[in-house]
Amino acid sequence: MTRASERATGAVRELILRGDFAAGARLGEVELAERLGVSRTPVREALARLASEGLVEIVPNRGARVSSWTVAELEEVFDLRAALEPRLTALAVPNAGPADVDALDDLAQRMLGAELDDLVPLNRAFHGLLAELAAHPAMAGALAGAIHAPIVLRNFHAYDDASLRRSLAHHVEIVAAVRAGDPVWAQAVMTAHIHNARAVMVRVAREDSA
Repeated sequence: MTRASERATGAVRELILRGDFAAGARLGEVELAERLGVSRTPVREALARLASEGLVEIVPNRGARVSSWTVAELEEVFDLRAALEPRLTALAVPNAGPADVDALDDLAQRMLGAELDDLVPLNRAFHGLLAELAAHPAMAGALAGAIHAPIVLRNFHAYDDASLRRSLAHHVEIVAAVRAGDPVWAQAVMTAHIHNARAVMVRVAREDSA
């Protein structure tokens, strides 16, 4: 993949994960090329790469669109996430040094005061740092695909006030568990965190399919 294609892939991925394109939205090569200031070739290669990641669907004779998920598919995604991420969080605890805990705390505190549109990159950084600290690349790689799907389906605008408060409080409590060196506590809070997200995303998917 050329440097231009890599840049285009990163830019389109970020637009999707940030919520600029809704689930099911068409991704036109010409429009994206103009938006990114590149030719259509890097965009075409970027869409193919994102299709392999599950973020984009390429339909013959109809072009590319942002992947959409049925309720059943979304539940499967959260089943996978619930099996992997709490375990990764527990594995991260003994590997987290003071600077790592401070970085996690900074992200958790910034999320408490962030605007909704700013939560997605902060949330991704928080979960990504935990996965990195776990030092288990195979499990983290499997988790990466599971995390993309619900973020694409909806960003934090889907959360009601109570669910959002729970989610942000979970981040703060996970930091406390990591700081205390307690993997069982960290794993338990991450499990609750994922079930909170699952309830929100599945509800929204059901509303959209009604």
